Amino acid sequence: MLDPQGLYEWEPKGLAVVDMALAQESAGLVMLYHFDGYIDAGETGEQIVDNLLETLPHQVVARFDHDRLVDYRARRPLLTFRRDRWSGYETPSLELRLVQDATGAPFLLLSGPEPDVEWERFAAAVGQIVERLGVRLAVNFHGIPMGVPHTRPVGITPHGNRTDLMPGHRSPFDEAQVPGSAEALVEYRLMQAGHDVLGVAAHVPHYVARSSYPDAALTVLEAITAATGLVLPGIAHSLRTEAHRTQTEIERQIGEGDEELVALVQGLEHQYDAMAGAETRGSLVAEAVDLPSADEIGREFERFLAEREGDA
Repeated sequence: MLDPQGLYEWEPKGLAVVDMALAQESAGLVMLYHFDGYIDAGETGEQIVDNLLETLPHQVVARFDHDRLVDYRARRPLLTFRRDRWSGYETPSLELRLVQDATGAPFLLLSGPEPDVEWERFAAAVGQIVERLGVRLAVNFHGIPMGVPHTRPVGITPHGNRTDLMPGHRSPFDEAQVPGSAEALVEYRLMQAGHDVLGVAAHVPHYVARSSYPDAALTVLEAITAATGLVLPGIAHSLRTEAHRTQTEIERQIGEGDEELVALVQGLEHQYDAMAGAETRGSLVAEAVDLPSADEIGREFERFLAEREGDA
């Protein structure tokens, strides 16, 4: 494998600021990371990253070589055309930034497009950065589509070697094989190297997985702040406001829907409550409930929304 150092370059001013911060943070810094392009139901991770960069002071510490890592034919960057010429280009940006929370405490944020190639070299590069900057805990986050109702609290599946930082949560299954991601490989390689890693996956209702779902982002953000000690009240407030607006809109759309759609959502509620009751009683098996599959629910809800758009 080629030297991972060739995939990124340090921003001297940003690196100097990190070194000064490390002199005051003897325990090390937290690094949050999320990449666009992988499964992120409800735009969970995207919402958190966008809010962090829009509301908190930050500066670039390192830049990855997007020209080596991004397949432009798979994810074509946007060009702006005005009158008779190209006037703008949205350059892909995969960067590590130093961010300050509401108290001024520093932490790191690695975000941008998921690398399309050279995953092992990329994971090794992130490992180099983690060691150079003395990262004490790396945290990744995203949303996964699940057969759950929007009328119940958002569930979370923690993973990594520091799930103890999220007591009261557990995985809904013992073992599964799923398509890989650069985000997951980074977690795996960091753990192999002995670094502390926590992953936070929010359970997003399948029928809203393709839309922004602030409830999931808010739940993940609260889990991150509880696990890391970061103070982010402004972002939490913003997501809470958006979550209320989104829930109101979902209820309006369902209220105007047909009886079949309402029955599908109610079925998920019965399943959720049955499982919650089984856990409360200490039972390993919940009472059987005859429910439609997540795919059936998703198709029904998408059909409903398509009909509404056609009537508009």
